[in-house]
Amino acid sequence: MRKINRAIISVTDKTGVAEFARELSGMGVEIISTGGTAELIKSAGVTVILISSFTGFPEMLDGRLKTLHPKIHGGILGIRDDAGHAADMKKHEILPIDMVVVNLYAFEDTIAKGCTLSHAIENIDIGGPTMIRAAAKNYTDVAAVTDPADYMKIIDEMKAKKGMLSKQTRFSLAKKVFELTASYDAAISNYLGTVAEIPEIEPSKTFPDTLSFQLRKLQDLRYGENPHQSAAFYGYKTGTSATMDNPRQLQGKELSYNNILDLSAACELLAEFHESAAVIVKHNNPCGVAVSKDGLLDAYKNAYACDKTSAFGGIVALNRRVTGELADLMTKIFLEAVIAPGYDEEALGIFAAKKNLRLMQAGAAAPAVNNHPLEIKRVAFGALVQRLDLESARDLHTVTKRAPNEKELADLLFAWRVCKHVKSNAIIFAADGRTVGIGAGQMSRIDSTRIAVIKSKEAGLSIEGAALASDAFFPFRDNIDLAASHGVTAVIQPGGSIKDDEVIRAADEHGIAMVVTGIRHFRH
Repeated sequence: MRKINRAIISVTDKTGVAEFARELSGMGVEIISTGGTAELIKSAGVTVILISSFTGFPEMLDGRLKTLHPKIHGGILGIRDDAGHAADMKKHEILPIDMVVVNLYAFEDTIAKGCTLSHAIENIDIGGPTMIRAAAKNYTDVAAVTDPADYMKIIDEMKAKKGMLSKQTRFSLAKKVFELTASYDAAISNYLGTVAEIPEIEPSKTFPDTLSFQLRKLQDLRYGENPHQSAAFYGYKTGTSATMDNPRQLQGKELSYNNILDLSAACELLAEFHESAAVIVKHNNPCGVAVSKDGLLDAYKNAYACDKTSAFGGIVALNRRVTGELADLMTKIFLEAVIAPGYDEEALGIFAAKKNLRLMQAGAAAPAVNNHPLEIKRVAFGALVQRLDLESARDLHTVTKRAPNEKELADLLFAWRVCKHVKSNAIIFAADGRTVGIGAGQMSRIDSTRIAVIKSKEAGLSIEGAALASDAFFPFRDNIDLAASHGVTAVIQPGGSIKDDEVIRAADEHGIAMVVTGIRHFRH
């Protein structure tokens, strides 16, 4: 280990940098800096050497050229124990730089706000990535500091080790550099891959020719879908921090791979509703969903009533604070996890008695999706990429002689929101803001309808007067005939079948009101 004698500091995110520089200076470290960073450090009473004074070369080209100079990069890259390097540095009067404190132009923040191509280009950092990559490459001699969260840990170690940092610390910092630059370059590549320099000649693209993204590991998992599969949970990463609004676990066993899948499915569906809502998910499919003007307790009771058998061992997602009364009711059955924006003290005490129950808190509302706009699925030959399905019913068209009444329309829209989150082929029966029968994941649509009928009967519920939602068009009239035989009075579906006329005619024969959405919600 060597004492750190000289540091260059040039940051976009200036959080804590003045205090960090003051601590370094107090340990005898010479500070070199640029532009606004130098001004901030000087205002904190710290002596600063301007980069132009250090190199003997002025900053120029509107700030594009500041640090790209042999006295900077030679001082960073020179291997201290290499006699040839030492001779070159002495010959050219290059002083060693022992620490590089740099974070990068906020490229992603710039493009997220909407900007011109030329403005985006000006926010591509050149000197910053070059310096930190050089420092990380020479980590045996140089500390590369890119994250303000590391400042105080570094100061504490330097104070404990007489101004030095361990090789292990420098290697850890170096790894963070290459994680950062990989993410930074990926953001630039993805952006440039979708925009056109001359839109009139070359149209913009939804998907770049090369798609790059970075994930940060959030935790190792005990195993994957099955015990013989190893697994880990990663979050999408932007810049230096994960963007996903990850729920906080308050108690219970460690989350499993399947728990996370089900929590994700439950939260995505829950986000469809603004009123008090309860969603129960089992094996990535909802088995009960309800909303209620009378509050969360009523919503949970109705969701649970839809399929009490499947709810055993399920995941419950709620969008309001959980009371003790509701907690007491939920603990009557075995649940894998509960996720909600908050819990009162009585509820926390009741849940505490179920030590293995995974209790999750998800902020003001359970997040529907992380901030990454793409859905990526591995397949045998590569990966499939698509935009997230954030569409809903926009322009409903009544295609039958009878239009739905006000109650039927409300039931149809509720069923449609649920249907979007059920594995195809999906059939939903709903009435009064609750599901009363769900048929999921069958190879034929008629089988999904039959299963939804069976589930309703087994739950002791009635579909008399209920609404039906189908995630895709009906290939034949048999689904309508079956639903009508059990009292369904309204149907919502995408339309688009070559048998549409036959299906609509069946609905008219049964006095059913049917609306089409023109949009499909397959979920594979």
